[in-house]
Amino acid sequence: MSFLRRRRAASTEPTPPALPSEEFDSNRDRKKKGGAKNSDGKKSTELMPTSTSPPPVKKWSCLDGCCWVIGCLCSIWWMLVFLYNTMPPSFPQYVTEAITGPLPDPPGVKLRKEGLTANHPVVFVPGIVTGGLELWEGHQCADGLFRKRLWGGTFGELYKRPLCWVEHMSLDNETGLDPSGIRVRPVSGLVAADYFAPGYFVWAVLIANLARIGYEEKTMYMAAYDWRLSFQNTEVRDQTLSRIKSKIELMVATNGGKKVVVIPHSMGVLYFLHFMKWVEAPTPMGGGGGPDWCAKHIKAVMNIGGPFLGVPKAVAGLFSIEAKDIAVARSFAPGVLNKDVFGLQTLQHMMRMTRTWDSTMSMIPKGGETIWGGLDWSPEGVSSCTSKWSKNNGNGSTRYQPRKINYGRLISFGKDIADTHSSKIERTDFKGAVKGHSLLNKTNCDVWTEYHDFGIGGVKAIMDYKVYTAGSILDLLHFVAPKMMTRGSAHFSYGIANNLDDPKYQHYQYWSNPLETKLPNAPDMEIYSMYGVGIPTERAYVYKLTHPSECYIPFQIDTSADGSGEDSCLQGGVFSINGDETVPVLSAGFMCAKGWRGKTRFNPSGITTFIREYDHAPPSNLLEGRGTQSGAHVDIMGNFALIEDIIRVAAGAIGEELGGDRVYSDIFKWSERIELPL
Repeated sequence: MSFLRRRRAASTEPTPPALPSEEFDSNRDRKKKGGAKNSDGKKSTELMPTSTSPPPVKKWSCLDGCCWVIGCLCSIWWMLVFLYNTMPPSFPQYVTEAITGPLPDPPGVKLRKEGLTANHPVVFVPGIVTGGLELWEGHQCADGLFRKRLWGGTFGELYKRPLCWVEHMSLDNETGLDPSGIRVRPVSGLVAADYFAPGYFVWAVLIANLARIGYEEKTMYMAAYDWRLSFQNTEVRDQTLSRIKSKIELMVATNGGKKVVVIPHSMGVLYFLHFMKWVEAPTPMGGGGGPDWCAKHIKAVMNIGGPFLGVPKAVAGLFSIEAKDIAVARSFAPGVLNKDVFGLQTLQHMMRMTRTWDSTMSMIPKGGETIWGGLDWSPEGVSSCTSKWSKNNGNGSTRYQPRKINYGRLISFGKDIADTHSSKIERTDFKGAVKGHSLLNKTNCDVWTEYHDFGIGGVKAIMDYKVYTAGSILDLLHFVAPKMMTRGSAHFSYGIANNLDDPKYQHYQYWSNPLETKLPNAPDMEIYSMYGVGIPTERAYVYKLTHPSECYIPFQIDTSADGSGEDSCLQGGVFSINGDETVPVLSAGFMCAKGWRGKTRFNPSGITTFIREYDHAPPSNLLEGRGTQSGAHVDIMGNFALIEDIIRVAAGAIGEELGGDRVYSDIFKWSERIELPL
């Protein structure tokens, strides 16, 4: 048989050399035609010798490597998911305790063992950006998104269709209400703000601990609202303030007349301050509840991380759509947020969108230079600029490294300007400057911002003014964002009232400014200011001119500006001060430390106020998640000490039973330096 190979003797004959591939192929072809011929012309029945060389080895390409890595990662991921869903619920806690030792009981478990039970109904008031928003009506690009979350949750639509998302998250630039054909509304119920995104809690931990002592949905209420709108417009469009009033009245009536404990967070503090004036004001501007409504329905207001007097961070956001983190990201990767990488003018789109959110203007610093300081002074004065704000040196006393800081200069153009005495700074007023004469090509702009009409003249005028305090910040924002500030000025104010009995202060424009409104006549009510300390918090900025390009934002934080030494307050163009990473201590604590302390013109009925500070301690390991002793602006919502304070008050305790004030910062010292008539 031709397909059988003839056996060769295991002789010492040398093995014939392998044929070249071409010769082998030709012999193979001849075999197919009847075999090869030998020298006498006859066909040979012996098969030609085959090559003994190994088959060629396939080279490992980059594509093969990538596929292998992706395959391994997917396999590991699915294995982890499988293990996570099959392991006992107590396993993570078991592993954590094996490493860190026994964990303390959650506050709800601890207080239930002490015999505490649900008592007063609880109302949560979320802050800016933490509440979910869903689509009820939209343009064609948003097909299929009816009642899907545009804000909160997974943010999937932001990645799939970013321009459509920006269009639907923006409000009308003239009215501050819905654009034509778009309706985005707040999610209702406790799920509106229990988690901001999967795994990132906001109110969930507090809700769970309240449930452990007997609370349930009928005794807890999430006062969700559209945080983009001005406070009064939430009533105009959605009747949100009326709904909160009705819900609180119902909770009091169905719980044996027990007053509610209100827990606002962040901007929700200002929103509820507005509500307390609205609910007692006559209709149609107010809720018509009468001058004793708060006294009848509210036991305590426990404000968490409240920006009572505003935050400098809001100025940077409105001026250049920046904060410290964004500025650092721009310095490391300048093109990431610009058109040359993503094909989108990301910062410009964000500026265009956020400048339609009137609520952001509620957090512009209030009180001017009286509160925040001037060119050569600030209430904080000489301050330590390290993380040693609340650490002691071993004998119980706090150690400081004094350094003179011009915190009153909220914006300085150049590091040298930030340090120079005001008498040596030559300034040119920008308010009369003429905008225009732009040298930039605006035809390629994807989105219009008010900077597009600015021109070289306007940019130069701002630079020539050099330094801005809380007294000139409003003029600056009116100059760079006139449309935004025109809307905002109709809803918010930032001054200090000389005479609170003046009828003009009965307008809703003043209701969220604690320096231009009175607390309600409710002497039995308590007000708490609860916030974290010990974290560097943005207080002032060093700016520079941006390199000109198409459709650019002309100003940005100068991340190259650093102070001398490791303990410098100036790092990455940002002056830091003690706070909770978002709200400085001065803003969170001043009203309860001085402005409302005792009977003052801002607190005529003498409502008792307490300051409860929580010294920040980061998690000791990754297994602790965001930590149970965090003082950060949002993470503090999982702080066990804060949660315990809230539960005790909800269960019936008063401030004195908590221990009164608990203070780690210099808030009382700083408050005394503020010369505010009381």
